[in-house]
Amino acid sequence: MSADRYDSTRRAWEDIWDHASVEIELQTQTYTRARETIAHYLPYLPKDGIILEAGSGLGAALLPLKAAGYSVVGLDYAENALHISHQHDPALRLAVGDVHTLPFAENSIGAYLSFGVFEHFEAGMARPLAEAYRVLRRGGVLVLTIPYPSIIHDLVQWQRDRRHVGALTDDAFFESTYSRDALIDAVRSVGFVPRRVVPTSHAYTLWGVGSLFRAPGYYRTSAIADICGQALKIAAPWAFNFSTLVIARKP
Repeated sequence: MSADRYDSTRRAWEDIWDHASVEIELQTQTYTRARETIAHYLPYLPKDGIILEAGSGLGAALLPLKAAGYSVVGLDYAENALHISHQHDPALRLAVGDVHTLPFAENSIGAYLSFGVFEHFEAGMARPLAEAYRVLRRGGVLVLTIPYPSIIHDLVQWQRDRRHVGALTDDAFFESTYSRDALIDAVRSVGFVPRRVVPTSHAYTLWGVGSLFRAPGYYRTSAIADICGQALKIAAPWAFNFSTLVIARKP
C-alpha cells in the first residue's frame, strides 16, 4: 500500500471513531451475530496470559473480557480511539502502535485478536500475521475475522460501483475480502496451525441488501434478517457469510 493511501485509511478510521461512542459499540457485542462469534473463540482464550487486540478501536471487544477477569491490552494506530477508550475506562491498558511493527517482545502474548483489520492493507496480511506470530508465545492463539467475498457482498459492491458512491475500495480507503482458501493459506504461510475456520454473520450479510433486513439502531439486523441468516448458515454457509473466523495456534 502506498504511504498516502495507508495514511488516508488511518485518517478515515480516526474520523469514524470521532463520531462513535463506546456505549454504542458495546451494544454490538450483545447482538446475536457477535455472541455467536464470541462463543466460537472464547474457549480458546487463556486466563494466564495477556490477550492483545490489534486494531482495538474503542475497545468494545476487550471491555467484556476485562470484566470477566482476562488480562487484556488494546492497540490501535488511530490514537483518538484510544483516548476515547481511556475516558470510558482509565484502567484499560492501551498502546498506540501499528500491527506491522508491534511494540511487544517475542513470545510475550497469550492470544492475539484482530477483528476486521487486516483487510485494510493493500500489501496484504503477511507482515501483520508475521508480527502476530512473533509476539505470541508457544501455544498462543490467533483469533482473526476477515470479510468474505460472498454472493451478496459482490452484489452490493457492484451496485455501489454502478452508482460510484460508497465503494469499499477507493483512492482514500482500502478494504478487501479473502476467500476461505486464501485466508487459510495466509495463516499457514507464517507458521500458524489453523484449528477452526467458521463462516459467520450471515444475517449481517443481508443487512447490506436494504431496509427489509435492517432494524432501528446501530447496524442492527431485523427479525427477518436473523431468521433468514440462520437458514442460510445451515443451507449455504459459505455462499452468504459476511466474514470468516479463523482460530489458529502457534506451535
